[in-house]
Amino acid sequence: MKNSIKQLRIYLLLWSTQSLSALGSAMTSYALVLWLYDYSGSALKTALLTVCSYAPYVLMSIFAGALSDKWNKKRVMLLCDLFAAMTTVAAFILIKTDALAPWHLYLINALNGLMNTVQQPASEVASTQLIPKEYYQKTSGLRSFSQSLNTLLTPVLATILFTFGGVSAVITADLITFAAAFTVLLLFIPIPEPKNTDKKKEPLLTSAKAGLKWLKGCPVVLILIFFLAGINLIASAYNSALPAMVLEKASDGEKTLGTVNFFAGAAALAGSLIASLSPAPKNRVKAICLALFFSMSTENFMLAFSDSPVIWCIGAVCGWLFIPYMGANLDVILRSTIPADMQGRVYSCRNTLQFFTIPVGYLSGGILIDKVFEPYMSGRSADSAMVSLFGSGKGSGAAFLFAVLGFAGVAVCTIFSLLLRKKKE
Repeated sequence: MKNSIKQLRIYLLLWSTQSLSALGSAMTSYALVLWLYDYSGSALKTALLTVCSYAPYVLMSIFAGALSDKWNKKRVMLLCDLFAAMTTVAAFILIKTDALAPWHLYLINALNGLMNTVQQPASEVASTQLIPKEYYQKTSGLRSFSQSLNTLLTPVLATILFTFGGVSAVITADLITFAAAFTVLLLFIPIPEPKNTDKKKEPLLTSAKAGLKWLKGCPVVLILIFFLAGINLIASAYNSALPAMVLEKASDGEKTLGTVNFFAGAAALAGSLIASLSPAPKNRVKAICLALFFSMSTENFMLAFSDSPVIWCIGAVCGWLFIPYMGANLDVILRSTIPADMQGRVYSCRNTLQFFTIPVGYLSGGILIDKVFEPYMSGRSADSAMVSLFGSGKGSGAAFLFAVLGFAGVAVCTIFSLLLRKKKE
């Protein structure tokens, strides 16, 4: 244990401070969502914040990864962090001068999304350089742990600060955590560059194509990426449907929604510990398929066919418990398979291919509920089979959508599991 801590000392310092900074950034994002909803009263305008964050991330990732592989990883991380802090300061000034408008937040989110597009592959490569290969699964579990913990803490801390000090108090806390992480990275974290020969001399377009070419030559990884893209589409539609169902069906909607989300976060936190402490599976691809199949075949159906908040919470635990374990095994496959000097480009191609379905899922989920499923359920008679399955009134259409998502999730898991089995054979 002492030896592992010694070997991971620099990485643990980077992970802990970056996780703290991520918590500050998440609190600011949460507080700005609260501010925008109070300001506009529009769920669509609030949802556009997420779309603005993901759009540059999806569109520019391939080129950002090529740049990341050419540039010094530590400098990229520092400059992107600094730029994000400057946009936060700009929001702070606009709030203090009572000049903040929704379009400012859309622009800020788009710029931060662009910076994250460049920073994320640099951070992945930096982590690979700092982590001994035998600790890939444990450190992936640690990252899942910090992400899950932040998911639990963000709404609690942000709401407390927002209630007593407004958005300004939340932003101040964010800037303090940024300063700590920036200082540690600048002064105490040496990040070695991967061995790189002529990559810096390649034209940008050629360098970007190299990531796609590598993925084409590794079909198992490419299939896994498309598998996760399908899961992300379903999960994003789930995120759109959950508030629409719980807020309408539960007697105390907001409290129940918070409780369901708490159980999901707690399950992910427990799953992170499982991922960190579990021995390496004999077949990581099979472990990924089984984890996703369990998630997709439980939660959506529990939400669809029950009106009980207790069952919803059990479903949230089933849906999220093994997601960190899946992520840890995927992370090990990627880090151990992709050459270090190619990781920036390949990770960025992965980001585009795997995450482009997230904004599509958010928008399509909302449209399907408002325009298809809710109108359809509102027209059913009280003694119809659909009403007996999904209930009546608002929220029943979202429950119907959860059933569709459940079957879609099982189908995606089955199809891609068979494809991966054939490739492995």
